[in-house]
Amino acid sequence: MKDTAKISTPLGLVLITAANDTITGLSFTDDPPETAVTPKTPLLKEAERQLSEYFSGIRKAFDLPLRAEGTEFQKTVWAALRSIPYGETRSYGQVAKSIGRPSASRAVGMANNKNPILILTPCHRVVGSDGGLVGYAGGLERKEQLLKLERTHANR
Repeated sequence: MKDTAKISTPLGLVLITAANDTITGLSFTDDPPETAVTPKTPLLKEAERQLSEYFSGIRKAFDLPLRAEGTEFQKTVWAALRSIPYGETRSYGQVAKSIGRPSASRAVGMANNKNPILILTPCHRVVGSDGGLVGYAGGLERKEQLLKLERTHANR
């Protein structure tokens, strides 16, 4: 059974989906489906709590069960994204090297683009080789705000 919840954040409304006691998706939305409700299951309530703590600068790592559908390569990239420390960034090339595929920075970018669980799998921490902001499913303005939030609270 799949549950979908809408949660208000400082950066707008997010939809979180869960199935079989794991989070399977998190995305920003301006138009939630009618089936989305406020969190009712214990897992979705916990996700809401942890997101609230994250946006308050209290939480620096999430402790939620995640299961994203994708290729083995995508799953490897997404796991690498979750290892990028709070408040830090990596380039696509650095992520490629970290997974043992130094020439796969473009493929890393494509996997990053397909990340179905934004924020919890922090694809916003991946930047261009020159440190510039490039691509984010939630929009570059949100990416910039997420990075600013993390830099502000990183040393607290």
